[in-house]
Amino acid sequence: MVLRPHRAQELADRTLNEIGYSFLVLALLFVLLVLVLIAFGVRRIQLRRALGTFDASICLPPSGWQMGVCRYGDKHLEWLRLLSLSPRPNYRFLRSSLELKGWRPPTEAEKPKIQPGAVVVCLQYEGQELLLVMKYEVYTGLSSWLEAGPVIGIGTWR
Repeated sequence: MVLRPHRAQELADRTLNEIGYSFLVLALLFVLLVLVLIAFGVRRIQLRRALGTFDASICLPPSGWQMGVCRYGDKHLEWLRLLSLSPRPNYRFLRSSLELKGWRPPTEAEKPKIQPGAVVVCLQYEGQELLLVMKYEVYTGLSSWLEAGPVIGIGTWR
């Protein structure tokens, strides 16, 4: 089969257009990936700058450990997933319903799953066990925050 010059030019143009479209799609996907990574970074920076935030993995038995960030305010302890773009917390615990049970070093099975130098903080929330992993210095701040709440009585929330 012999291609005429005009037909060969059409074939070359069509091939270039297909390559151009493929390149355009790949470039757009790359830009989208970069924008998502920037959004993750901005969210992480904003969470770390806010007062009352700290890195903490969470375990609600029987599920496994999940990495995230905790923040506490006046009435709630909130936990946000680390790899998420959502500004809303995944878990929200009422301060007056949290009971501090203490802390312990991580077990051998837990060590590979949590950050080095952290302690496992045992809490109880409305009768359910709740485990948080955090640095010991952060634990002292959290325990102070829990103990500093108003005393249970008439007209108080705790």
